[in-house]
Amino acid sequence: MEARSVDAIPSGKEWQYEPKWDGFRCLLTRDSGAISMYSKSGQDLARYFPELVAAALTLREKSFVLDGEIVVPVDGRLSFDDLLQRIHPAASRVKKLAEQTPVLFLAFDLLKKGKTELATQPLSKRRPQLEQFATRHFSSKDLFRLSPASLSLKDAERWLTSAGGGSDGVIAKRLDLPYQAGNRDGMQKIKRYQSADCVIGGFRYGENLQVGRKVVGSVLLGLYDADGLLHHVGFSSGIKAKDKLALTEKLEAIKNDRSFTGNAPGGPSRWSTNRSSEWQPVKPKYVVEVSYDHFTGGRFRHGTSILRWRPDKKPRQCTFEQVDQKIDRRLMAAVDI
Repeated sequence: MEARSVDAIPSGKEWQYEPKWDGFRCLLTRDSGAISMYSKSGQDLARYFPELVAAALTLREKSFVLDGEIVVPVDGRLSFDDLLQRIHPAASRVKKLAEQTPVLFLAFDLLKKGKTELATQPLSKRRPQLEQFATRHFSSKDLFRLSPASLSLKDAERWLTSAGGGSDGVIAKRLDLPYQAGNRDGMQKIKRYQSADCVIGGFRYGENLQVGRKVVGSVLLGLYDADGLLHHVGFSSGIKAKDKLALTEKLEAIKNDRSFTGNAPGGPSRWSTNRSSEWQPVKPKYVVEVSYDHFTGGRFRHGTSILRWRPDKKPRQCTFEQVDQKIDRRLMAAVDI
């Protein structure tokens, strides 16, 4: 069951609202002594989370299918960065990380219990059965938690407003529909988009030529830390074709030997690609305001969109304070984090 991205929270009695967690979506199945865990893309997740496999085998129910999110709690928030580290090829490393950063499974749907298939039932009937399942089998001492849900639009609006530190939006699900496997008809997702002023610290040329010459394909963004170091934090590539030539001339005029004095593109990173070192530094002169959906691990999770240029802003004013994430303590408390 997948979600359709929308701009606003839908309203009406047919909708149930849930937090959108910052983790790995997972279908977890137990069939007697066998546990299987699969991501949305069909990747087998069980080998990476042995502690969750062991916890699932301790539940009194011997046969079930749960839909939920795998998350890593760290210091009262959820850390996607630590979760990414858990996907490691070495068995010894997997075992060590399972001890150092154990995960939780936040369950938000129950598709099968015993011999009873629940996926064909509407969510209005599945959710109460999930809650009964959680009351009987989950505890704050194990790795399974019940993900909150509400019929109140005000709760959904609060979750969206306070997104950060573990949640990154709201999920709305149709109460009157059975589980919509393989389509987006029964679930919508709403993310909270924010903006930040960033320094342009460099650029990459695009692959296509304009009027016989290379033009900018993306700009590289930076933020200053408390020590005055400029760190590479992401990129923006949504540049209109008609603007690329003028932007190229503008940035080529301030080429420099160095720009980022902290973390720079091309350094060791899980986001690195073959083109990570193919970039041109520029003097930290220009500031742009960008729109983003999530900031974690010292950088924007996804590409950003340039909203406007900020000639009124000094580069040194572009600091990490803008992207500090606040935590919804009530939401974290609801899942015992």
